[in-house]
Amino acid sequence: MWIWQAEKWPYFEVDAQALQPALSAARLAQGRMLGVAGNLQLVDLAELQLGEWTQEAVATAQIEGEALQVNSVRASAARRLGLTAANRLPRDDRTEATLDIVEAAVARWNEPLAEASLLDWHAALFPNGRSGITRIVTGAYRVHEDPMQIVTPRLGKPDTVHYEAPPSRDVPAQMKALLEWFEEGREHPKIDGIVRSAIAHLWFEVVHPFEDGNGRIGRALSDLALAQDLRSNQRLFSMSQQLWLDRAGYYGQLQAASAQGHMDVTSWVRWFIGCVEKACLSTLAQIQAAGAKAGFWAGLDAAHPQLTPSQRKVVNKLYDAGPDGFLGGMSTEKYVAIAGVSRATAYRELTEMVELGVMTRTGQGRGTRYALIAGL
Repeated sequence: MWIWQAEKWPYFEVDAQALQPALSAARLAQGRMLGVAGNLQLVDLAELQLGEWTQEAVATAQIEGEALQVNSVRASAARRLGLTAANRLPRDDRTEATLDIVEAAVARWNEPLAEASLLDWHAALFPNGRSGITRIVTGAYRVHEDPMQIVTPRLGKPDTVHYEAPPSRDVPAQMKALLEWFEEGREHPKIDGIVRSAIAHLWFEVVHPFEDGNGRIGRALSDLALAQDLRSNQRLFSMSQQLWLDRAGYYGQLQAASAQGHMDVTSWVRWFIGCVEKACLSTLAQIQAAGAKAGFWAGLDAAHPQLTPSQRKVVNKLYDAGPDGFLGGMSTEKYVAIAGVSRATAYRELTEMVELGVMTRTGQGRGTRYALIAGL
């Protein structure tokens, strides 16, 4: 039995008391993230948003088994955010299509979500009318009579059916109910915004209204709900990145919530809330790390303004790697490879940094290694 066959469908139920600890933790993480982000300079805030846009686009595609080039995504996102001038480099259709959805999910958070907008998202996601090499109906709900199933093929055995969505003939009515509920929640909130986002995503995936692209559009819908909750078009954290990091849990939770004969989705919502908390904490850690790095360089530049570009490049590499992140430690040979200088220059510059108290030296001969002094 599937959840859409339950007697009370589509009236989702959650145990508010059971969700309270998770919600409190998520709101605390969100508040800390917003507080730190609010103190960023405009250029740093723009860089943060660019990173989150990039992560979101890459991750939502990865979840569907599609690999986007990070550099291409970042360049396109920077252009959309007005951080770079338009360039003449060729644009990748898959990158642009994914970013169309990422942008649509937050750009007009304060406007009603009409069915036409949702269909436009789908058309944008498949600009050539194909999913891979298969031609599909775009910008419209599915109409085929065959069951819409999520299956795992098995050689010589019947396919494993993980989920079967409502018949295509029922999709328009199912989506009308979802969109009416979504709009009512925007105008007159009756449940927590994160809970609303979780239910919206699950509801959309249960209906599975399109021939393809349901995962990406469903995640965009939940992003829109989160943007409405924050009342902002700033993308400060990436939910898809968090879902990608725990994709086994994501698939498992969605499947468990969809394949049940009752409407209590507390387990799914609690798991989703936990992902929001982790996503906010991830952004908080990024901001704090960036601040610590800026402080490190400010102190180093003040104390040792004579450092050469090659020395700075290697120091930056070591800082980013962290205390245990540089495999085998820094050697003269590695310095040559990273800085692009001669062996004699590498040895001299490393020795200078040891004498300045920037680095320590251990070992002898070929085993000589260098490391940044902790607490610089």
